[in-house]
Amino acid sequence: RNMSSAGPEGRKKMRECDGLIDSLVYYIQGAIADHEPNDKATENCVCILHNLSYQLEIELPESYAQSIYMQRRNTPNNDKTPGCFGTRSRKVKEKQQDTPLPEEKSNPKGVESLWHSTLIRIYLSLIAKSTRNYTQEASLGALQNLTAGTGPMPFAVARTVVQKANGLPSIRAMLHANHPTVKKTAVSLLRNLSRNTSLQSDIAREVLPDLVSALPESAPGSDLACETAASICYTLYNLTQSSSHNARLLLSADGLPKIIAISMNDSNMFSKASRAASVLLYSLWSHTDLHNAYKK
Repeated sequence: RNMSSAGPEGRKKMRECDGLIDSLVYYIQGAIADHEPNDKATENCVCILHNLSYQLEIELPESYAQSIYMQRRNTPNNDKTPGCFGTRSRKVKEKQQDTPLPEEKSNPKGVESLWHSTLIRIYLSLIAKSTRNYTQEASLGALQNLTAGTGPMPFAVARTVVQKANGLPSIRAMLHANHPTVKKTAVSLLRNLSRNTSLQSDIAREVLPDLVSALPESAPGSDLACETAASICYTLYNLTQSSSHNARLLLSADGLPKIIAISMNDSNMFSKASRAASVLLYSLWSHTDLHNAYKK
């Protein structure tokens, strides 16, 4: 577990170690099957996998990068994007959202397991069943890592979490966790998921009221609470930017007074949360059909 957080070279060596990832996944599967999701060894295994999934998209070996991104290369594309991982522009991102991964291998080995739907479902199961904060946080964090990029893999993982594995109820429950870092990681994962336009209506329907509920009534006091509140605001921004319906959902969940209070933070006008709330308010005002409702 310590070695897996030693940096890119350490992660590379561990990903390449024959049988290591497979053994970690095998152990966790056994723990879940035996209804023992709370033992320390399971926590260690999940934390290692969490670390090995960090920056996975940009650290993949060339052979995997080629196979995963081949379909994108074969898609007509006028944008000049250098190399496999290209630019991070909005146009590229929109194209990548529609680019599916190659068909999943039924028997993934080694590094292939890190983004496979089997492991995604294991993380979601641990989020729901484990009561260990570190296990929950590492499972959420692994999914956050896997959905953090802008290529086909992160968007495919996001679709699996939301639509194929029905993961939103488990993630939603973590928005009400007592442990602040578990809550923060759950929000960061939802922020990543909400970037995918094809999933926004599902996410808004399932978790938008809970996101509003997780917002503080006024400017947050600690740095961690400030980061969490900022992430919630940016998630709500993603969900409401192009949807008047979702903006109305936010309004009916009594989100507006909270967002206004956070944006008017006199003690620290340039806090992350204050800025994020201001950006969200500006975006909400762009829905002109809701101006009367806002004023009321």
